Amino acid sequence: MDVSLEKVADPTLIEMGKNLKEAMKMLEDSQRRTEEENGKKLTSGDIPGPLQGSGQDMVSILQLVQNLMHGDEDEEPQSARVQNIGEQGHIALLGHSLGAYISTLDKEKLRKLTTRILSDTTLWLCRIFRYENGCAYFHEEEREGLAKICRLAIHSRYEDFVVDGFNVLYNKKPVVYLSAAARPGLGQYLCNQLGLPFPCLSRVPCNTMFGSQHQMDVALLEKLIKDDIERGKLPLLLVANAGTAAVGHTDKIGRLRELCEQYGMWLHVEGVNLATLALGYVPSSVLAATKCDSMTLTPGPWLGLPAVPAVTLYKHDDPALTLVAGLTSNKPADKLRALPLWLSLQYLGLDGIVERIKHACQLSQRLQESLKKVNHIKILVEDELSSPVVVFRFFQELPGSDPVLKAVPAPNTVPSAVSRERRSCDALNRWLGEQLKRLVPAGGLTIMDLEVEGVCVRFSPLATAAGLGTRGEDVDQLVACIQSQLPVLTCTLQLREEFKQEVTGTAGLLYVDDPNWPGIGVVRYEHANDDKSSLKSDPEGEKIHAGLLKKLNELESDLTFKMGPEYKSMKSCIYIGMASDDVDISQLVETIAVTAREIEENSRLLENMTEVVRKGIQEAQVQLQKASEERLREEGVLRQIPVVGSVLNWFSPVQPSQKGRTFNLTAGSLESTEHTYVYKVQGTGVTPPQTPSGSRMKQRLPGQKPFKRSLRGSDALSETSSVSHIEDLEKMEHLSGGPEQEALEANSPEQHPGAPTPQEAEQTGAFQNTAHPQVDDDHPQVEEPESLR
Repeated sequence: MDVSLEKVADPTLIEMGKNLKEAMKMLEDSQRRTEEENGKKLTSGDIPGPLQGSGQDMVSILQLVQNLMHGDEDEEPQSARVQNIGEQGHIALLGHSLGAYISTLDKEKLRKLTTRILSDTTLWLCRIFRYENGCAYFHEEEREGLAKICRLAIHSRYEDFVVDGFNVLYNKKPVVYLSAAARPGLGQYLCNQLGLPFPCLSRVPCNTMFGSQHQMDVALLEKLIKDDIERGKLPLLLVANAGTAAVGHTDKIGRLRELCEQYGMWLHVEGVNLATLALGYVPSSVLAATKCDSMTLTPGPWLGLPAVPAVTLYKHDDPALTLVAGLTSNKPADKLRALPLWLSLQYLGLDGIVERIKHACQLSQRLQESLKKVNHIKILVEDELSSPVVVFRFFQELPGSDPVLKAVPAPNTVPSAVSRERRSCDALNRWLGEQLKRLVPAGGLTIMDLEVEGVCVRFSPLATAAGLGTRGEDVDQLVACIQSQLPVLTCTLQLREEFKQEVTGTAGLLYVDDPNWPGIGVVRYEHANDDKSSLKSDPEGEKIHAGLLKKLNELESDLTFKMGPEYKSMKSCIYIGMASDDVDISQLVETIAVTAREIEENSRLLENMTEVVRKGIQEAQVQLQKASEERLREEGVLRQIPVVGSVLNWFSPVQPSQKGRTFNLTAGSLESTEHTYVYKVQGTGVTPPQTPSGSRMKQRLPGQKPFKRSLRGSDALSETSSVSHIEDLEKMEHLSGGPEQEALEANSPEQHPGAPTPQEAEQTGAFQNTAHPQVDDDHPQVEEPESLR
């Protein structure tokens, strides 16, 4: 606060203002330092411990508060929007400190001061929002004011309620009417606070044929009132909306007021559109709220004031009943609730209050006019031009089909298909909302799920603009971001059906219909041991899909891939994200199938390798043992004696026969080495199978990312240069004789002087294949292949 405190005579007030200024400066500076440290954690001083006997100074306490406020920002830096607390916010915060100081005054001074604060605030609010001769009740919980109003209505309609209590209500049960578009949980809150059973609540449906689908159906309300009267019930209170919690629509308050006067009911109005009562021009639908029995205002969000109470304005002539209902109090502490608002209203002034509300309405009108020019964006409040709430969603009509985001199902449409299409479109709008919230945090957008329209994005500047400091440039940035995301949405939507057909026609792949996924689609690879009837998790399939995800991410394409459980089971699947450009779906599906098949075959080969080698070694040992016994029978026992055998072999030498064994890893079998010793060359054995490759996998040009469809007709120059480049490469290969000719020339004797010719190599055994280890009878042991070492 850059205000001068020299004219203030009370030293306590001066010290309080300085302390608040220093405390706010310390907390704000600590937050700034936290952002500059780029993830470095603050000193961990928030661990609970014993209370120190000597106490701590103010700096240490504020340091603890700072750690508690900003200690986890490095873990979740974007978890919540931080309100922009300006000078008017400091004034509101000062009100809480000042209230504690005022409560220490003597009773007479305290009574005069609290009465002045309460009367001034009530008078200002009634004049600003055009509610003449009203009283005010200040409360922290927004719904608390309505609960007190219900108590007042019960005391007014049931004269003996103070004496007989709820016995009076038993003979003639009260009924509270709420709109179907009311805020969630409001009816349950009222019943809990008043001790009423849930049958005392009557939910009034909204319009279905004429008017807004978020407005209360007046004709149906009148029918419900008549039915309740015939059953012996008492219509007590009606809660109307001047701006519903979801989309900001306003009920027909004028018609509802006439209905309440006719049946003696209390009319209470709440909603964000009540803020427009402070403007010069007010729509007639909202202006009718000034004639209601009570209304609830929330000036804190409207004006960007933190820790400011909500206000319920009401009209009643009996102060005794208002005291019994809890709307008035003789306690000074209850009256001091208005102190933060009393200070803030004086600081802003009438012009500042009107300017903030007007700015928020202009932001909504600016966004609404801009979105009308954007294709594939539907605005839900086109008939509510005066509403400061803008609700929109993405939609697109595909050729030969109904609108993709059509909320109401057609009469002859299958419900399951409509439900699947609805959830699929909701996923796209949810993705759009998350992207806009991330790209434009100052917009204060909210994602909500409406019963009829589905998932939508809401822009309510009256509730967020003052706190976040939203400007007109932020609205323009929001519109630009929406336009930049539309090609991604439309492209993804068009590729979904093609992806489904390609996956269905590819062997080994299963298309998973997950309507909650906003991307191109979900696919699962069915391996050889996959139990299709089981819904449990599959460890082998999970391993294959994990390897497939790693391979796909290594391709560095524009698509995003993630792995997760299937929509209706626990089996792993590959989820393919949004497509920002024209994607070659056939190449994408073929790559997934080929890569998954390679991973499965390699995994099976590695798993079986140990068992194959073990069995091969055992078989080799058995055959070598048989060969040794056969040699013993042929040569005799004497030749096996060391000295005698040498003498005998010198007089009568024996030509040994080399009958070794070689183990073929590819075939997994033992082979004789006779061919090696006779022809001085090893046999090639079984040719290893070639790595499977897709028939439709195409070679990419330099700089081209995977899964991109080749441009045709859009860039003739690039296409011509690419074709000419390929033709030049083919001519060069033809002139040089191709890769095979280059390899032969590289291995020719002319290229390597001193190298043996093929005939010399055959005679000397230079072409022996080292991939097959030798096993001799003289040395009965199997050499481990070099690839297994």
